[in-house]
Amino acid sequence: MDRRILSALREDGRLTMTELAARVGLSQSPCWTRVKRLEASGTIEKYVALLDHRAIGLPNIVFIEVTLDKHDEKVLEQFGRSLAKMPEVIEAHLVTGDYDYLVKVAVSGTEHYERFLREKLYRIPGIRHSRSTFALRALKQMASADPMVQ
Repeated sequence: MDRRILSALREDGRLTMTELAARVGLSQSPCWTRVKRLEASGTIEKYVALLDHRAIGLPNIVFIEVTLDKHDEKVLEQFGRSLAKMPEVIEAHLVTGDYDYLVKVAVSGTEHYERFLREKLYRIPGIRHSRSTFALRALKQMASADPMVQ
């Protein structure tokens, strides 16, 4: 039942408790209790509005592969903190493989992207190499995985 609740909220986080209960086949009170427990346990981290990047003037999504010079805790922590402060950065992941980080940014165009690189990303100490890929079109975008799939 919790997975059904999570799946419904994943699709529409603005459902009223009445709508959510009806959708998952519970009465309102037990549904509310389950949602509060899911929130308290951290399974539901927060509720957000997903924005249309085109509508807010940031239609270009760029994926940046970043390789660092060193991999000690201080460098990794500083890099992560620096990325977190940059409003263009939508996601940043420490990864395995040929590079260290995969960073997803939203920009208004190539000029904005160049400014982002020169004035923000490349000012972070310790970057050895980066490679960028502009997304042409999103085929699927979800904020989280569907809990009904296992």
